Amino acid sequence: MNTKPNINMLEAARLSREGRLTEATALLQGGLSGRHPQTTSSRAREDESNRAAGHFRRIIDIVPPPAKGGAWTPPRFDFPHSASHPLGGLAGASGQPQVPEASRGFLDRMGQPGSLPGLDGLVGGGPARAPAPLPEGALFDERTFANEAGSRTYKLYIPSGYTGQPVPLVVMLHGCTQSPDDFAAGTQMNELAEEQTFLVAYPAQAQSANVSKCWNWFNAGDQQRDRGEPSLIAGITRQIMHDFSVEPGRVYVAGLSAGGAAAAIMGSAYPDLYAAVGVHSGLACGATCDMPSAFAAMRQGGTPQNGGAKQPVPTIMFHGGRDTTVNPVNGGQVIAQSKAGSDLETTVSRG
Repeated sequence: MNTKPNINMLEAARLSREGRLTEATALLQGGLSGRHPQTTSSRAREDESNRAAGHFRRIIDIVPPPAKGGAWTPPRFDFPHSASHPLGGLAGASGQPQVPEASRGFLDRMGQPGSLPGLDGLVGGGPARAPAPLPEGALFDERTFANEAGSRTYKLYIPSGYTGQPVPLVVMLHGCTQSPDDFAAGTQMNELAEEQTFLVAYPAQAQSANVSKCWNWFNAGDQQRDRGEPSLIAGITRQIMHDFSVEPGRVYVAGLSAGGAAAAIMGSAYPDLYAAVGVHSGLACGATCDMPSAFAAMRQGGTPQNGGAKQPVPTIMFHGGRDTTVNPVNGGQVIAQSKAGSDLETTVSRG
């Protein structure tokens, strides 16, 4: 039995996760045609030339609009269109990258549009993937919550081990262009919930509310308790607490990028509802009040307000030191805000 195609697929998956789509595509094409993939040394030379030319920017989340009132758009990789480049021949008459059928199936398996940075323009509108099979007894249901601010759908994962006993609840807020299914697949939080037995909620931002499905963290009206989007997310949380047995004091909220900024808002506005907050590549509550100030905050950090929190909110923050979309200084501001003015002791652990 020849195992090389399986090995090629695993290697291509690794390269794609690192944003090295040229090499992943070449590897798949070589494996299907019997050609050998590039050697390590030639790949290294290609990587170096791409970096020198400024190709293949890896940006997470969104690209700001050029003018006030414009749309925040998903990022795109800067693929050159010359025929001599490994991906140059993939550009169709429309100028949009076209993926060979052999590679398209692989990219479809890697994620739906929006689930991986830069793949939206490559994957296109292919057929919807069948959802991953659920463990016997588990549920992943879509529900809806509505109040004066509007309505939002959300998906709720109920692990097979839930039989009505009190369990924790984690509310997960996706990034721009993502959906609850994208976020569940990318974070694998459902798998963890199945292992540890807790509920996971994934509120979905409506495209009618933001064309790129970003949470509107930069609007002053969406940063306050019991108003706008915070009231919807809190309402979803309370609805689940009403419908299921949720352990008191073990309700958490976390998010990525635009969702991370929204999670920081939720922790600041509802310290009585959420026991702790997780923020990945986000901004502090009140760092901006409109679209222009959002650009400045993303570039150089904002001027966050306390947001009404009267006590420290336990917060864990992750932020890449080389993030070129959201300045890492924002991560420090998230932590500073979570202290709510308290003089807390700092300890450092290394290992």
